[in-house]
Amino acid sequence: MVNALCKELVLRKSELIGEVETIYFGGGTPSLLSLEELQQIFETIYKNYTVSENPEITLEANPDDLSNNLIIQLSKSPINRLSIGIQSFFEEDLKLMNRAHNATEALECIKEAKKYFENISIDLIYGIPGMTNERWKKNLEIALKLDVPHLSCYALTVEPKTALKKFIDKGIVPPVDEEVAKQHYEILLRETEKADLENYEFSNFGKPGFHSLNNTAYWEGKPYLGIGPSAHSYDGTSRSWNVANNTKYIKSIEAGILPSETEVLTKEDKYNEYIMTGLRTKKGVSLEKVESEFGKNYFDYLMKQAENPLKNEFLILESNTLKISKKGKFLSDGIAADLFWV
Repeated sequence: MVNALCKELVLRKSELIGEVETIYFGGGTPSLLSLEELQQIFETIYKNYTVSENPEITLEANPDDLSNNLIIQLSKSPINRLSIGIQSFFEEDLKLMNRAHNATEALECIKEAKKYFENISIDLIYGIPGMTNERWKKNLEIALKLDVPHLSCYALTVEPKTALKKFIDKGIVPPVDEEVAKQHYEILLRETEKADLENYEFSNFGKPGFHSLNNTAYWEGKPYLGIGPSAHSYDGTSRSWNVANNTKYIKSIEAGILPSETEVLTKEDKYNEYIMTGLRTKKGVSLEKVESEFGKNYFDYLMKQAENPLKNEFLILESNTLKISKKGKFLSDGIAADLFWV
């Protein structure tokens, strides 16, 4: 797999123009890679791409993988940011989500990681069946007391063919309640604001200087290259994605064939994506950009569609920019959908 990743990096080196500002090891469990395997990937990247002087280099990891020894090893590599999938500091939540780690491991790995990494992000999940407002608040209290500079917090989504989905279908576990998730999100906004973590995107909260450069690039529509099975790429005009099957991926790459499909984005697609990503971030949707990039028809359509959410105070208009209000934050995806060009 590592050899295939490196070969794909070489095959696609002409696709990225300019400096590489972020490198992100995500999806699956990249923390299973040895230091030698990581080094092989880094050598391939630096040999074939122009990398900026101080790139943000993130590794996703689960607490059960982050032994003290691995943390020390990672700190000696070019990786300078850890994204740790904590999900919850409570045993009952972790068991319900079928997580491999326990609450003690969740706490200990953060404490150990802080000795070697300044830039740490942790993931937390809210809206879990049975999670009270008090328990969610306690989760946040623990995270904030640990003084991590970045939080990513997501509402629980129940995926098909999972143990949780089966438990819910059989009535063993209550279904996800959107009203509870909404209450948890409102608690999240209050507690992070008190701790001076800026809500710079719907699910992301960071101290100044610790906002994720990688994720911000997605929301700002910058081109990116995705390497490996299932990885997605974007070049400004089209999206492509690799085959999900590991064996098919490796065989195709070994034959020098890119195992990907491509979709060319229409003007309508680009407009809808800009609305969706813009409303999720603190920057909002620039009316000037809509008119200059998409034309007067799109501008007029947007203003017409925005009338009701502006009237209901779900949207606000300031400095020629449409932004989600505090009242509308939890509904941002639905509001964005109402503004889409259909």
